[in-house]
Order: sequence, then C-alpha cells, then structure tokens
Amino acid sequence: MKKRLILPAILIGASVSINAQNSEPKNGSTPAVAPTTTAAPAIVITPTSTPTDLAKAALQAQGGDKFRNLQNMTVRGSCQLYAPNSIQSIPGSFAITTSGNKFRMDIDARPAFVFKQISDGENSFSSMPGVEVPPLSKFGLGALVRYDQTGYKVTALADNKKKQRGFRIEDPDGYTTDFFIDPTSGRIMSFLMYYRNYTFGTDNSKFKEIEGVLVPTSFSQRFEMPQGAFFAEFSVKDAKFNQALAEDAFTIPR
Repeated sequence: MKKRLILPAILIGASVSINAQNSEPKNGSTPAVAPTTTAAPAIVITPTSTPTDLAKAALQAQGGDKFRNLQNMTVRGSCQLYAPNSIQSIPGSFAITTSGNKFRMDIDARPAFVFKQISDGENSFSSMPGVEVPPLSKFGLGALVRYDQTGYKVTALADNKKKQRGFRIEDPDGYTTDFFIDPTSGRIMSFLMYYRNYTFGTDNSKFKEIEGVLVPTSFSQRFEMPQGAFFAEFSVKDAKFNQALAEDAFTIPR
C-alpha cells in the first residue's frame, strides 16, 4: 500500500463547516452560549415540496438557527484511510476545527501518514503540496446555511436510488453541492461537491443531537481522482461548540 495518501480535506471541512456570525472567543474568555430557545418543529416534506422547501427542511433538521449561529465547532475521533484500489486501511485519529471560513484539520496515522491543513479564511497551508482549502462557504453545510441569501440558487434534482429527496445549491460563483435528504426527517444523508473537475462525496450513517445541533457521528467520504478513488471512514467521538480557541488555532506556519 502506498504510504502517501491525499485526503479529501475540503470535503471534510465542508462536512462540519459552520457560519460564524461573530468572531471566535479568545483563549481564556467566556465561551459563547448556544441559544436556548426551543427548536422549531420539523418541516413536513411532501411530494410537492419545492427545492427551496427541501433546503429549508435540511437546515431545520441540522439545527436551524442554532446551527447557523454557531461561532465555532470542533470534532475529534478515529478514522480509517484507504488508498485507491486498496482494501487495506490505515487507522488514525483526526481533529477538525471550523469557524466561518477558518479551518484546521489534523490527521495522525503514524507511522504511515501525518497530515495538517489550516486556512485562516484568506490563506491556506497544507503539509502535503497540492492540497488546498477553498472558502468553506462555497460547499456542503457552508452553502446550506446561505441557501436563502442573495446570489445563491436552489434547484431540483431527481431522487436517488434510496428514494432520498434531492436538491442542488449553487453559490454566486457557480460552485455547486448536490444534497440528498431523508424524506421523513430532512436529515442530510449524502451530498456531492464538484471542484476543479474533481468529485467529492459524503455519506452520513449515524447522527447525534448535541445542544440542539445535529452532528454526523459516523460518515464516509470519497475523493474521485484520475488514479482512482480515495476513501475514508470517520467516527466522531467528541464534538464541542463555541469553545475558547487558542489564538494560534488558525495561524499559517511560516
């Protein structure tokens, strides 16, 4: 098995990205408290629901304004990494922190693989050349929280083989994410993103509601490249919101 493994970093970031309305708390400050208001009832999905209705239902299932207004999110857990055309995995651990367009991911699968990626919202760093993080607002959950903003388009997609309802969100620059949601709960079961002629896919299998926010706790991801598909399985063991972050959490190494 190859020792060098390129992870779908922008995909992982978009899976847990949030829309920070305020700057993240400084180290030592009092963490922000998530809203305590009762969550709105789930939106009923019917055969006549429009694509915008589906996007609204998906955001509501994710936690609605509680999710939309998070300042930051950190998830940690274990992962299994697969190179193209390989059935043997590399076990490891991961930690991901997002705050608006800021992003940090650390993957430790020593001795085979160690990876670090950071974006401060304008510039990005990767310990592996050629892997970059575009603005998280353009893909995945970062696009979902903005679906009703000016310049974003929501259009219809055919339901998939699992009878999940589909819709597409296109950002003002033309970047798209295809979502497929559970027709009963509105939960996002899978989504596909397209970036620089590559396809990134996420499938969620388990969830946990934490402080009114829905967190995928078991998900798999595929990164389609000319040499084949990279595949990874993630299990979230811990998720925290609105924590006081270290001042250098998103500092680009020099």
